[in-house]
Amino acid sequence: MKNVILYLMLGLGILSCSKVPITGRRQNNLMKETNLIEMSKKQYADFLAKSKVLPDNDPRAQRVLRVGNRIKDATEKFLTSKGYAKRLNGFEWEFKTVDEDIVNAWCMPGGKVCVYTAILKLCKTDDELAVVMGHEIAHAIARHGNERMSNQMLVNGVGSVLAPQDPNQVSIFQQVFMGSATLGMLKYGRNHESEADKLGLVFLKIAGYKPEAAIGFWEKMASTGGQKPPEIFSTHPSDERRIKDIKEFLTEIDTYIN
Repeated sequence: MKNVILYLMLGLGILSCSKVPITGRRQNNLMKETNLIEMSKKQYADFLAKSKVLPDNDPRAQRVLRVGNRIKDATEKFLTSKGYAKRLNGFEWEFKTVDEDIVNAWCMPGGKVCVYTAILKLCKTDDELAVVMGHEIAHAIARHGNERMSNQMLVNGVGSVLAPQDPNQVSIFQQVFMGSATLGMLKYGRNHESEADKLGLVFLKIAGYKPEAAIGFWEKMASTGGQKPPEIFSTHPSDERRIKDIKEFLTEIDTYIN
C-alpha cells in the first residue's frame, strides 16, 4: 500500500492537474498521454488486421469518413480557440468501418475510431451518425481512457512510471479497453459516458449537425428491445437518464459555443 501511495504522489507531482473542456471537471492522470496513444496505435492496428474493415471506397465507409472528419476538423478548431490545443498533441485520427453485426462504436486514445455496420444501419441520417461519432471523439478529447487506466493501475497496485511496453501496463490497457471493469469502477465509467454525451453534442453542433437528433437516436436505441441490466450494473447511463440529461443540456448548449 505504501508503494501505491508513493507512486500516486509521484504521478500527481509529475502530471499536472488539468480541466476537461466544456465541463471544466478537474482530472489527474497517472499516465503520460503519449504513452497511451502509442499503445493505442498498436492495438488499433492489430484489431484492424483481424477484422473485416470496409475499403475507403465503400459508401458506408465514405459516410463514416465524411462525418468523422467534419466533426474532427470543427473540434480541433474549437479546442484551439479555447486554449486546449495541447489536448490534440500526438493525435493521428483514423475513422474505420467494420462490417460486423455489433451495435457499437468506439474511439481509442489518439483518435482511433471504429464504427460497426450494425449501428451504422440505425443511423438513418448523418445527424444521428454525428451523435455516435461526436460521443466517441469526446472520449478521446476528454482523456477518459487515461483516467480509467489510472484508476485500474491503483486497483492493481501498479505505479505510474511505466514504459509503453511494460507487461503490467499492457495488461491494464487490455483490461480497460478490451474487457469488463470491476463493479467498483462502474460509476466512474457512467460519469465518463455522461460527460462524453455533453462534449459530443457541442462538437457535432459546431460541425453543423443537429444536436437535437440525439434525443430521437437514444429513444430509438431504447426501443430496440433486449434485456438490459439495471443502471448500477452498467457502465452506461440508463436510456431514461441519458435522454433526460441530454434534453437538459440542450437548453444551455449555446453557452459553451459562443
